[in-house]
Amino acid sequence: MKKQSLIIDCDPGVDDAVGLMLALNAPELEVLAVTAVGGNVPVSATSRNARILRQVAGRTDVPVFAGAERPLVREPAGAGEFHGAEGLGDLKPFEPQGALASGPAADAIIDIVMARPEKSVALAVMGPMTNLALALRKEPALAARLGPVSVMGGARSEGGNITASAEFNVWADPDAAAEVLASGCDVVMFGLDATHQVRATDARIAAIEAVDSDSARWAASMMRFSQRVERKIVGWDAPPVHDPCTVAWLMAPELFTLKPCDIRVETQSDLTRGHTAVEFRVAPGQARHRWATAADGQGVFDLITETLKRAAS
Repeated sequence: MKKQSLIIDCDPGVDDAVGLMLALNAPELEVLAVTAVGGNVPVSATSRNARILRQVAGRTDVPVFAGAERPLVREPAGAGEFHGAEGLGDLKPFEPQGALASGPAADAIIDIVMARPEKSVALAVMGPMTNLALALRKEPALAARLGPVSVMGGARSEGGNITASAEFNVWADPDAAAEVLASGCDVVMFGLDATHQVRATDARIAAIEAVDSDSARWAASMMRFSQRVERKIVGWDAPPVHDPCTVAWLMAPELFTLKPCDIRVETQSDLTRGHTAVEFRVAPGQARHRWATAADGQGVFDLITETLKRAAS
């Protein structure tokens, strides 16, 4: 079986944690590194959380690099109310085994991708795109060298989750998102239009809770926390599980419907900061990006459950 080589760029974050558990337990994926960025919580916490999660998954062989502490030009903004003050929901963080890998995340992305065959390394971006933007500034040739860049971010028909029109990851660093989308990278975006179709119902969480492994227990705990928080803040019984979509697509692309498009990000207006303008009216062959319009929610949860079950056996 040919494995997809992958770097995971994330800001764990409860749904990042589920995405990491999926990727780190998937035999179809060769996870080369995890790069952390400030987003849901500060980078000091996200880089620690990434090391905790790799330890829980039994994957201390995967290096974790710390990345950008703040957006390119704006003040940091967190989302601790949706992820817990430390980013791990109800679970208490601890000092993990294994230190951070040396060097900044942007350099790690460049070094890994440029050393491997062209288009062979995919990048799953689960947080603000700051690390990738910094890497592209330092090495513009990275855009043509990278394989697909699978991004959780943006909103179109669903509206935003941080403002009326903006999704948090893009809103947190819209300037980075705008640079990445203009860079020539092969970007596939999983915005709220698709991720709102992937919801953690009681039955879906229970199926993961039935798997006898630390990875499954942690993933289920994250979703139970989200379920409780979403009920209190938003009024939803089944919270969307956003970030795992970036990994699920790499493993099972048939679970998603994608449309060619051109995506631009609003960086000037305070009112619409981080709005993703997704334009489908693009001449054939001229579309720079792909946008997920639909997701098979049950299929994504089946993939997560079966992957964790196989790893536990």
